[in-house]
Amino acid sequence: MSLIAGSYEKYIWGFKLKPRPTPNGLTLTPLFSYPSHQSPITTVASCGAAAASGGADDTIHLYDLPSASYLGSLHDHSASLTSLSFYSPPHLSSFPRNLISASADGTVCIFDADPFVLLKSLRPHKKQINDLSVHPSGKLALTVARDSCLAMVNLVRGKRSFCGRLDKEASLVKFDASGDKFFMVVEDKVGVHEAEDARLVFELENPKQKRVLCASPGENGLLYTGGEDRSITAWDTNSGKVAYCIEDAHSVRLKGIVVLTRSDGSVSGDDPYLVASASSDGVIRVWDVRMAIKEKPNPLAEANTKSRLTCLAGSSLKSFKRPKSGSSSIPKGELDEEMEGS
Repeated sequence: MSLIAGSYEKYIWGFKLKPRPTPNGLTLTPLFSYPSHQSPITTVASCGAAAASGGADDTIHLYDLPSASYLGSLHDHSASLTSLSFYSPPHLSSFPRNLISASADGTVCIFDADPFVLLKSLRPHKKQINDLSVHPSGKLALTVARDSCLAMVNLVRGKRSFCGRLDKEASLVKFDASGDKFFMVVEDKVGVHEAEDARLVFELENPKQKRVLCASPGENGLLYTGGEDRSITAWDTNSGKVAYCIEDAHSVRLKGIVVLTRSDGSVSGDDPYLVASASSDGVIRVWDVRMAIKEKPNPLAEANTKSRLTCLAGSSLKSFKRPKSGSSSIPKGELDEEMEGS
């Protein structure tokens, strides 16, 4: 398994999570670190063998994780990158099929990942997009922006299919693992919504009333959040209650949370159950969250980059099979008909 982090100092950091000869022992072994961008790195994403970073220099950089090598860059945006997300169908979980990006001018770009070429560019918002989340089917994505709107992007046709105004600006949007629900973060509150009609089921309220800065869905209805309260909170989104919490997981605010997965894309069922977190003081930690149910756990692994981290992503490094050259990217044909009612 690997972790990718970006920093304000323009550095990209790559780590491989390896076992060590102690009970449940793990170590974060450096893969690479170098000044990848000309401006602060604002977002990172990873999927199988591939990773990407976006920065305030309007550029996306691409990396191959097994060889720890640089693949090149994409220059199709004309504003700072704000969100990156890979899409890979279950049978191709070791290598992404598409990369979807969002930027500060309200633009979304859809790329084929083999090779990395632009398929479509559209502008679903008038102001900066804060976050983007791709549905597990790969057919659509949700975006939230500074225009206080929630938009649905039809990834099959490459156009906006819905846009609705929110009461307040949302900073994050995430689909759950099944795609049946999505979560929207507004300051210190997390709204749980039905994906079918965007109906609000209930709100998760941070008891410390601190801003939520990062979130990562897990299995069985769990949602992990972190932010200015310096803690990792696991929410049961079926009941709306806190399942457990790692208090003071870091000494400063959290900027990234990742639920680590197996090579098939599912949440790890092996011992231990792993969640990684990164804070703005440069520290990355990996936790066995089962221990948090009983007591405050100690991190299983830790690395200090000594830089101001801004984002975190995780990926499996167990299998690397690229799709055959010429294979289609986002599903076409019959999916067009299915999306007409969206």
